[in-house]
Amino acid sequence: MTLEPALEPTAGQTVGPFFAYGTEYDRMHEVAFPHSPGSIVLSGTVYDGAGAPIPDAMVEIWGADADGTVSRSRGAFRRDDHTFTGFGRSFTTDDGHYEFWTREPGPSGPGAPFFAAIVYARGLPDKLHTRIYLPGAEGDPFLASLSSDERATLVATRDADGSLRHDIRLQGDQETVFLAY
Repeated sequence: MTLEPALEPTAGQTVGPFFAYGTEYDRMHEVAFPHSPGSIVLSGTVYDGAGAPIPDAMVEIWGADADGTVSRSRGAFRRDDHTFTGFGRSFTTDDGHYEFWTREPGPSGPGAPFFAAIVYARGLPDKLHTRIYLPGAEGDPFLASLSSDERATLVATRDADGSLRHDIRLQGDQETVFLAY
């Protein structure tokens, strides 16, 4: 009987910095057509553990429409200037800034409405899942299970113009709460 030699595990790889190839598509950050009724800007900055902005991260969001409808139709990458797709993707700028045109999600189930978000960045061995809640989110069982400092990392702030701002911190002080799946 011949035994097969034991295989060594492949060394871990990080996600990036070259992951942009094949992930870009036209107007990918426009989940809703800009300036259409109910559209808002959701933006923020992605920071590393030292507090420096990350210039080459990618953020994806999924969210329900304002009435709570979660889009289940095909074509989330298609942008036709009137269809709300629920899905968007944004690369960060040299200053770590990301931005989406979207709509505030309505309640699609128990708990407070939120955007599901995924962050990809160099140095991460895998993507990170988190949530972005609307200001004033109440009655959400997940948020209630967190400390007040942890909750603060998941709730966006509203700017004077009605837009939403939410910074994502990968490590360190005020690290964003990430979810394991």
